Amino acid sequence: MKFSIKKFITVGIISCLSLFSMNSFAKSEIATAYFSDDAVSGYDVVAYFTQGKPVEGREKFSVEYKDALWSFSSQEHLDLFNAEPEKYAPQYGGYCAWSVAQGNSAGADPLVWKIIDNKLYLNYDVEVQQMWLKDSANFIIQADKNWPKVIK
Repeated sequence: MKFSIKKFITVGIISCLSLFSMNSFAKSEIATAYFSDDAVSGYDVVAYFTQGKPVEGREKFSVEYKDALWSFSSQEHLDLFNAEPEKYAPQYGGYCAWSVAQGNSAGADPLVWKIIDNKLYLNYDVEVQQMWLKDSANFIIQADKNWPKVIK
């Protein structure tokens, strides 16, 4: 049997990729990155409501909630979240609201957001958000029906 470095590398790459395929990971109720347990990419979800903009959280003001790490820009925001996490946590676990309406669970960009009826919604990108905003009321109804089935 002849040793082939090219074949060895190819088999190794395929094996590694299979470890990181979507089917290899159970989807969490809260959207996080593959190698991080940060909810909303570490952004302060309370700031969307109190400051009207995305603000990066700080590790010293963080808490674990629903198996994810939530970070805040201040102790005040951490305290507000701890008092009412469902009030501040994004809908659909921080997955893209439009994607959930379509029956999928794509990640979302914390810089692409909208508060509707005092609820935080995130979208995959600006283009997706533009589609979502054209009929957000109906997309929310559909996403509510699909959630949380899309992560199971």
